[in-house]
Amino acid sequence: MRMASLRLPDSIPSPVQDSERLNQALQGRGVDEKVIVWILGHRNAIQRKQIKDTYQQLYKESIIHRLQSKLFGVFKTAMILWMNEAPERDAILANMALKRKRKKINQLQVLVEIACASSPDHLMAVRQAYFSLYECSLEEDITSNISTSLQKLLVGLVSSYRHDRELVDFNLAKSEATKLHEAIEKKQLDHDDVVWIMTTRNFFQLRATFVCYKQSYEVAIDQVIRASTIGYWTKDEDSLTRAIVTRAEIDMTKIKEEYFKMNNTNLDDVVRRDASGVYKSFLMALIGEKI
Repeated sequence: MRMASLRLPDSIPSPVQDSERLNQALQGRGVDEKVIVWILGHRNAIQRKQIKDTYQQLYKESIIHRLQSKLFGVFKTAMILWMNEAPERDAILANMALKRKRKKINQLQVLVEIACASSPDHLMAVRQAYFSLYECSLEEDITSNISTSLQKLLVGLVSSYRHDRELVDFNLAKSEATKLHEAIEKKQLDHDDVVWIMTTRNFFQLRATFVCYKQSYEVAIDQVIRASTIGYWTKDEDSLTRAIVTRAEIDMTKIKEEYFKMNNTNLDDVVRRDASGVYKSFLMALIGEKI
C-alpha cells in the first residue's frame, strides 16, 4: 500500500534544468512562487538533494539561503522545512519549540512526535543533527529550557533507543495501563512509572497499552492527559504545516484516513479552508493534489 502522499510527475527534468528554472523564479524583486511550488512540491527527498547540490555548483549559493531571502511568512517556513533533510528538519523543529519564550504543552508536542513517531535510527540522526546545528545536545537544551514536570519525560523520550519489533506482551500492557491510570489520576506525569513506560516501550507495545487503558477506563489516554493539564492546551497554528511537511513522504495517506475517521472531514478540506494563496497550493501539493 502506498503510504506517502507526495506525487511525482511522469517525466522529471534533470537537476540542472530544475535549478535553472528555480534560479529564474528567484530573480529580481518579484518571485514566481507558482514555479517554486510546481518544482519543489513535486520532488522527493533524493531529487531535492540533487537540486540543492546542483544549484550550489551552478550559482555558488545555497538554494535554502536563496529561498530564505526571497520568500515570506508561513510559505517560507514550510518551504525551508521541506528543503532540509529529515534529521535537520526535525532538529530545527525541536529547537524552535524549545526556544519559544512562552511554551505551552502542545507546542512541545513536536518533541514527542520526533521521539515516538520516528525509527530509532532516525531519532539518533536527529540528535546528531541537533548538536551539529546548535553545538548543544537536545537533552541539554530540554533541561535548560523546560522547567515543568515534563522535563524528565521529554529527556527520557529523546534519549531512548527503542527496538521496533512488533512483539507485544498483552499482560504487560494491561499492567502498565493500570500504572499509567494511577499516575494520571494523581496528575504525576513525571512519575517514574510513566517515564519508564513511555521511554522504554516501543510503538507496538505502547499501542497495546493504550488500547488496554481505553478498555479498562472507557476513555482514551490522550483525552485524560489533556483534561489533567487543562490551561496548557491551545490550538497550535504550526501543527498543520509540521504534520504535512514531515509526513508527506512517509505515511500521509494513512494519516488522512485516520483524520477522517476522527473528525468526519477530509484533511484536504481543512487545508482549503484554513490556508490561502501559495501556502495552500504548496500544502495541497504535498498531500497529493493531482498534477
